[in-house]
Amino acid sequence: MKAVVFKRHGGPEQLVYDDVPKPVIGPGEVLIRVKACALNHLDIWIRQGSPAYPVPFPHISGSDIAGVVEEAGGLVEGVSVGDRVIVSPGVSCWRCEFCLAGRDNFCLSYSLVGARMSGGYAEYVKVPLRNVLPLPENLSFEQGAAFPLVSVTASHMLFALAGLQYGETVLIMGAGSGVGSMAVQLAKLAGARVITTVGADDKIPKAVVLGADAVINHAKEKVADRVKLLTEGKGVDVVIEHIGPEVWDTCLHSLAKGGRLITCGATTGASVQLDLRYVFSRQLTIKGSYMGTRAELVKAAELMGQKRLIAVIDRIYPLADARVAQEQMLSRKFFGKIVLVC
Repeated sequence: MKAVVFKRHGGPEQLVYDDVPKPVIGPGEVLIRVKACALNHLDIWIRQGSPAYPVPFPHISGSDIAGVVEEAGGLVEGVSVGDRVIVSPGVSCWRCEFCLAGRDNFCLSYSLVGARMSGGYAEYVKVPLRNVLPLPENLSFEQGAAFPLVSVTASHMLFALAGLQYGETVLIMGAGSGVGSMAVQLAKLAGARVITTVGADDKIPKAVVLGADAVINHAKEKVADRVKLLTEGKGVDVVIEHIGPEVWDTCLHSLAKGGRLITCGATTGASVQLDLRYVFSRQLTIKGSYMGTRAELVKAAELMGQKRLIAVIDRIYPLADARVAQEQMLSRKFFGKIVLVC
């Protein structure tokens, strides 16, 4: 089969469109003919080399996958050849205390499709049965690939960790990102007042269409100052952050007393400075978030099927152009998701 692989860590030039062996499934696995695979920053971190994600070479990235069931293992039930499906990106054991409690993203053996195992930058991918979910009938394969990882991440941050309530005000950093575009929609559905940021004026109307009540161009304005004006000096109840050091102080200074900051990423670096006096004197809460649960993904899929949540796709590339697609992601000149199609 054809796939995009890299044989050593490095820049986008390491990505090669090549022939690789077709996966052979076990009795509890499903082989999927990949129709679409969305990019995530995770793909870039793994390709660059991250101690958190040791991978065997050659490696195939891609966590967000939609396609058609090609083959089902002998112990597989409830899935048939020809089914249109999406892949739940998180792989759990479903036997440990966390999995049995419905907290599968805390699983001691938790991993991601496209991280320690081969992913969707390929014509075929194999996954465990429990990672296969039906693709809503009214969604295209491209739409199906564009929402799983970012929707489950945004939902977990907003509700499981931040406990966002109706009528609260939330600041979502980077409406043009995959997580940001989903978080804006989910927060608005929950009845929150949504403030968000973008890096260019042409992204402002796109954020408004998603449900943002106020949009701040961080390239032209100081976000924390504008937030204070929009909230009559109070600040926001919740900040959703996935960028890291570049916006860390801004996020903290945008919070109201007793506010909650939830972070899930570090696209601008891994280390921040923190004045503990500011944190405890304002009684702030800071929580780290990693992915979400399968149940949260099932709920997101329902919302997608009902058209209450949409997958924002900036552009689509053929699989062979994965390098160009990753370079596009690195440029930040996109709004929503970038998708590869086979």
